[in-house]
Amino acid sequence: MKASLLLIGLLSAGIAFAGPPAPKKEGIEGKGYQWNAQEGEKMEALKLKGDKKRGEEAYEVCGACHLPSGAGRPDGTFPQLAGQHTTVLIKQMADIRAGLRDNPTMYPFAATLTDPQELADVSAYIESLCIPIEHGKYEGADAAQKIAQGKDLYEKQCLECHGKTGEGVKDKFYPVIAGQHYKYLLRQMTEIRDGHRRNANPDMVKVIKPYTNDQLVAISAYQSSLVMPGAMCKAKAGAAKKK
Repeated sequence: MKASLLLIGLLSAGIAFAGPPAPKKEGIEGKGYQWNAQEGEKMEALKLKGDKKRGEEAYEVCGACHLPSGAGRPDGTFPQLAGQHTTVLIKQMADIRAGLRDNPTMYPFAATLTDPQELADVSAYIESLCIPIEHGKYEGADAAQKIAQGKDLYEKQCLECHGKTGEGVKDKFYPVIAGQHYKYLLRQMTEIRDGHRRNANPDMVKVIKPYTNDQLVAISAYQSSLVMPGAMCKAKAGAAKKK
């Protein structure tokens, strides 16, 4: 009930929620920046066992943008969250709340989570969701060529951290990218390369810094084609087959 009432209030106020602005801390541009400092509510939440039932209620607020299924939006405005590692979800939400990651749209919603336990709960629920089969992919006429180019680049420098099927590494905070929208992946990698994603992993910044726009398009095209066996949603019964 709490989440439902809160959702109504937030939506009636619009995305530009009339609350306090997000705090702002130095990120990758700061001399003392630590990508994954073992402190704050993030570490408290990581030590807690998330309750998926409570998390489902808290997620009602998130579902307004990321959809009840966690599928996000194919146009890349809101990422696909379903199946994401709890570690990644907790870190990103805590970073937004703490002012380490700039996301003025997300901040008012993240700020409604009351404490580390609620962070753990909503993350546990999101991680339990199956990854939608249908999501935003690269649709250019040269898709086959771009995916092949991206596969080559991915296997040389991305596979070690993000895995063969885009499964990431939970205990190292490397995100699941399987099922993620092409346009979201491209936007995030561009922001990381250009220094605008202030809570980025410095190791990834070094890898991605030399890439051209064309290379980022190719890698994003390939990444958005990845699927994780056993984690993807099942095709709906009676769904029409594509000819």
